[in-house]
Amino acid sequence: MKKILSAVVTVLALVVALPTQADTLKRKICVFDIAGNVGPVMGAMKDWQAAAVGWGLNAELMPYTNEKIAAEDLKAGICDAALITGIRSRGFNKYAGTIDSIGAIPSMAHMRIVLQVLANPRSAAKLSQGSYQIMGIAPAGAAYIFVNDRTVNTLSKAAGKKVAVLEYDETQAKLVSQVGATPVASDITNFSTKFNNGVVDVIAAPLVAYDALELYKGLTPDGGIINYPLAQLTIQLVAQKDKFPADMAQKSREYFYANLGRIEEQLNKEAQKVPKKWWVEIPQADKQEYEVMMQEARTQLTKEGYYDPDMLTLLRKVRCKVNPGRAECTQ
Repeated sequence: MKKILSAVVTVLALVVALPTQADTLKRKICVFDIAGNVGPVMGAMKDWQAAAVGWGLNAELMPYTNEKIAAEDLKAGICDAALITGIRSRGFNKYAGTIDSIGAIPSMAHMRIVLQVLANPRSAAKLSQGSYQIMGIAPAGAAYIFVNDRTVNTLSKAAGKKVAVLEYDETQAKLVSQVGATPVASDITNFSTKFNNGVVDVIAAPLVAYDALELYKGLTPDGGIINYPLAQLTIQLVAQKDKFPADMAQKSREYFYANLGRIEEQLNKEAQKVPKKWWVEIPQADKQEYEVMMQEARTQLTKEGYYDPDMLTLLRKVRCKVNPGRAECTQ
């Protein structure tokens, strides 16, 4: 009898602990996924949606194939939160948006440390800016340079070439112009088409885009992928601050970090779809030159107000933790 009573008490305790319908928040989450409702990003967010029930959140996921509209709907209040790229999230939170800055995170090993720091409750204040807060950050893979002519393997050879740049990110156009190339305003929905059709000669993209966006069409027959990562890209869940309690936002950030391994596994799986024949190696001396150039670019873009200096300081500390022998760490 005592065992039965104990079991009843346990069940009642669990029922009391579960959020009631009255306590549950109903919120609309706009999710950018090029493949729409059947895409991998939506799939991952459906798992997040299930976990969120335990936090007292009833999330309605709304798929968007156009990132710009998702961001605009967040601003208009149609979405309570939106999952968008880190580059676009810079307009909502400069600190988190600076993660995707050029050359600041050399590898996924560095990214893991950065995301661990940002999932810590002590980072919460930095992830809240104005009317918005960041409720999760996930890696989207390193961005590499895709060229339709593999002989374009140095910055000097890029002069005169047409390069697709995101129209809402002024930093890309500035950097492209500095090397003598011509920036061509594009967005995530059409940059790959421009490359595949020969409208532009160069794009920057993560390896997950190779198969999904059929970038092999633009690479054929004489193109290549420069084996030097320009940046580590992210996707970020940007939310209206007054729509989600602080503790719920923290649980969401911790969920994103706890599932980092699954995301890495998927990114590696997609990267393996890229045939070795496309890779173009560059001399070590050139890589060191690019490091210096990108460091100078980050400094200049910070002065111009595009990057957040506190995030850049954090990223430098991470680089020096992973590789203390870097020149910037010994100065």
